[in-house]
Amino acid sequence: MPALAATTLGTTAPGRPEAASAGYRLSRRWLHTRASGFVLILVLLALWEASARLGWVQSQSWPPFSAVLAATWRGLAEGELGLPLLSTIGRMLAGYAIGCGLGVALGLLLGANRWIRYVVLPVVEVIRPIPIPAIVPPLILFLGIDDALKIFVVALASFFPALINTMAGVLGVDDVLLQTARTFRIGWTRTMLRVVLPATLPAISSGLRVAIGLALVVTVVAEMIAGSAGIGYYIVQMQYALRPDAMYAAVLCLALTGYLLNRLFLAGEARLIPWMGRA
Repeated sequence: MPALAATTLGTTAPGRPEAASAGYRLSRRWLHTRASGFVLILVLLALWEASARLGWVQSQSWPPFSAVLAATWRGLAEGELGLPLLSTIGRMLAGYAIGCGLGVALGLLLGANRWIRYVVLPVVEVIRPIPIPAIVPPLILFLGIDDALKIFVVALASFFPALINTMAGVLGVDDVLLQTARTFRIGWTRTMLRVVLPATLPAISSGLRVAIGLALVVTVVAEMIAGSAGIGYYIVQMQYALRPDAMYAAVLCLALTGYLLNRLFLAGEARLIPWMGRA
């Protein structure tokens, strides 16, 4: 009877186990793609729209997402939103370039020289934990509230991830590579450029990627605290003007800007350090 039942099931429902298995594999493959993340974002945005339209959240400060999209399009078309965003990106990139350049250079030096590392690293570890918003008010006394302040705090925030990751990368270089360079009597400068720097590029890239997101955050915070222009200042002004749709539109633009910066960074990383992606 069991054999007969199994035969009967096999003949009455041919291909069902195979079809179920194929569907399961397809669903698992889809879950492991980027599309599943975008679907989750769409679901969250739909919940946002429903919460405002159906009265789940009853507040004048919580507009529907469709109203935020309309405000975003209107702000970008009229320049009310686009110009502050461009000025913020300009300040961010200036401070990011300065901070990361100095951080990578000093990180290479600290990683390669033990004596300099022992002297400088305690100072770095004392300054690094200080929150950026805490040092903005004292800096206003010296730098004012113009672009110099924003660029300085962005450079400071970008400096430490670049420094720490670069130094860690140098300290993690395989000693066999260094011994080989000494065997062939390669000088210190050529060893740093030809051996240490290429081996440290993945660590440097990780620090630069962390720094670029941090730089955008710090730029906006500095503009909120001591700003007269930029997207951070715009957000504060829209809050005071009781225009939540425009305020959320600015936040949405910041989110998209951060995502695009990260994607551009990863694309550049894939071209400059292709072995990192394969690893």
